[in-house]
Amino acid sequence: MAASKPVEPQSGSSLPRWQLALLIGTPIVLGVGAVYLWNRSKTKDSPGKRNGERTTPEGSASPVQGQDGASPLDRAQGSPLDRAQGAKNKGNKYFKAGKYEQAIQCYTEAIGLCPRDNQTDLSTFYQNRAAAYEQQMMWTEVVQDCTQAVEMNPRYIKALFRRAKALERLDNKKECLEDVTAVCILEAFQNQQSMLLADKVLKLLGKEKAKDKYKNRDPLMPSPQFIKSYFSSFTDDIISQPLQKGEKKDEDKDNEGEAAEVTESSGYLKAKQYMEEENYDKIISECTKEVESGGRYTAEALLLRATFYLLIGNATGAQPDLDRVINMEDANIKLRANALIKRGSMYMQQQQPMMSTQDFNMAAEIDTRNADVYHHRGQLKILLDQVEEAVGDFDECILLRPDSALAQAQKCFALYRQAYTGNSQSQVQTAMDGFEDVIRRFPKCAEGYALYAQALTDQQQFGKADQMYNKCIDLEPDNATTYVHKGLLQLQWKQDLDLGLDLISKAIEIDNKCDFAYETMGTIEVQRGNLDKAIDMFNKAINLAKSEMEMAHLYSLCDAAYAQTEVARKYGLKPPTL
Repeated sequence: MAASKPVEPQSGSSLPRWQLALLIGTPIVLGVGAVYLWNRSKTKDSPGKRNGERTTPEGSASPVQGQDGASPLDRAQGSPLDRAQGAKNKGNKYFKAGKYEQAIQCYTEAIGLCPRDNQTDLSTFYQNRAAAYEQQMMWTEVVQDCTQAVEMNPRYIKALFRRAKALERLDNKKECLEDVTAVCILEAFQNQQSMLLADKVLKLLGKEKAKDKYKNRDPLMPSPQFIKSYFSSFTDDIISQPLQKGEKKDEDKDNEGEAAEVTESSGYLKAKQYMEEENYDKIISECTKEVESGGRYTAEALLLRATFYLLIGNATGAQPDLDRVINMEDANIKLRANALIKRGSMYMQQQQPMMSTQDFNMAAEIDTRNADVYHHRGQLKILLDQVEEAVGDFDECILLRPDSALAQAQKCFALYRQAYTGNSQSQVQTAMDGFEDVIRRFPKCAEGYALYAQALTDQQQFGKADQMYNKCIDLEPDNATTYVHKGLLQLQWKQDLDLGLDLISKAIEIDNKCDFAYETMGTIEVQRGNLDKAIDMFNKAINLAKSEMEMAHLYSLCDAAYAQTEVARKYGLKPPTL
């Protein structure tokens, strides 16, 4: 939203930012910020484990002789292990009948009878008692018994998963994540139940950490390239236009001797001058001077200040300024519409799509001929998977500004996404032909080549996709994001890890504030087994995150990597690596 980089919908296979997948033969990512999964040939669930369920105790629950499953002779004369097994079998019968107190008593008897050197059997008895405690929601006791079972059998999947679920109930997310990560690795990431728990805990951890970190973070100005890309996505934005002749300082008046309308004491005009000089750090303070003095350009200064608050990730600071501009009925309509677009985009970042939609609709009502409204609302509709409505908005934008290359390209992307998800090959081809038309008519539109490259990658036309990314680089050699996408393409196409990493490193060299590059590098390092380096990359991305939601996603990735380091240390378990 409100940027010139390719639109990345929430679903699909075009390497969306929120669900990054390195399709190089094995790894994918589950959900937002999740465990790394590995494609394996699926095995059929064994009886009693359908859909990954692990609800029954282990061992036969069928009676052998007598009510407790053991003969009187076994109970009187059998070995301690035989008697322990008999007690366990009796406990299993009670468990099946829903008599958990009696089951716990029997499992306790089995634990007491079992010789200490029979570690495998003893771990089973503890795990079975934990299953009974689980039915009674006695979570502390579940953790204690599962811990005993895991100490005797460190790769005991049932005990690890049961302890993970109990730890979640006890709100111990960190240890829960470690246990469920171990389970995922032991099961080769094939059990949906354990993967969903991992994903759930990672999201909760990410949100908790991001809420605290984002609130107390130091504001960070994005790179000049990012800021210029942001403003280039607006065509009807008054505050992003260069200084006009009448706005120049007195000593900068034009050759015809036109005097400045406002002297250099105007904070807003100083801020505009700093924008042209790319001296972005001084803009907010100069806008504040204009606002506090009640100057002629108060509305413009409020909007420009709010825009830079958004760029540094300070939505709390931006919203009052945007609200004030929106409510200025005597202000320029284009200022109010632009404020609505930016507030709507902010709401979308905060995962409030209804409020976002309301703002975009209001902007369209007050400024019906503002192409930016339709362009950015079209992007919102793509993110909401409302593709048909998105196409309508792009059409309206194109009608108002036929020279809008970006709107033309994004319309093709919307049509492509609709055709691709609908498995309509003829419509896919129509969209691809549309991309060809866009790059022919607008050969200097880097975004057109980038969006086309994403579609070509979907279609596994890797060579041509590579050519499109090269065109992007020729047009915008300082666009770090393009290098990241080109690096990912090399991994998917040629499985050339070195070249892929070199290109992503180049992105960081060009723009050391490119959080997408650090995130991608961290993802690759996880899959290479370089977990410490991955954590370092994710932490760098966290410090650059532009929204709380983005930071939560990055924390989830970092926590997933950290959990794997702990599982490797505790149990010697590691997932397959590249």
